[in-house]
Amino acid sequence: LRPAVFVPESKGLNDLLREFRGNRNHLAIVIDEFGRVAGLITIEDVLEQIVGEIEDEFDIAEDEGDIFGLTDHTYRVSGDTSIERVNEAFGVLLPETDFETIGGLVAHEMGHVPKRGELFALAGLQFTVLHTKGGAVRWFKVSPVATGT
Repeated sequence: LRPAVFVPESKGLNDLLREFRGNRNHLAIVIDEFGRVAGLITIEDVLEQIVGEIEDEFDIAEDEGDIFGLTDHTYRVSGDTSIERVNEAFGVLLPETDFETIGGLVAHEMGHVPKRGELFALAGLQFTVLHTKGGAVRWFKVSPVATGT
């Protein structure tokens, strides 16, 4: 294990990239002006800001839109889809108060950062986490919750 590397959120991309390369680090903890943790940044994040999105073996191809029907009567839903859009598409009533995206709402309701493969039921829908990146859910698989008769 290496000691954690801390960088201020005001550090420029070029300086941060130079520091990553010089120290042979690939990630750092970002702190705000009060010394609180503001996030985590990786060398991939820095490079993507400079050259654009870099796809790797963990990325799912981005499509146009945010909700896609699958052949097994389920749907693939982007984590940044608005709650309003999910409500309209599935005919449900999810709260639209504190969160704008379905990913934020589900993470809040779960009480932790979701991991790939986790399941969560909300408003009659089953959310399965398909892909996460940077602590956020990128894609869910959504299906109606099976009701026992």
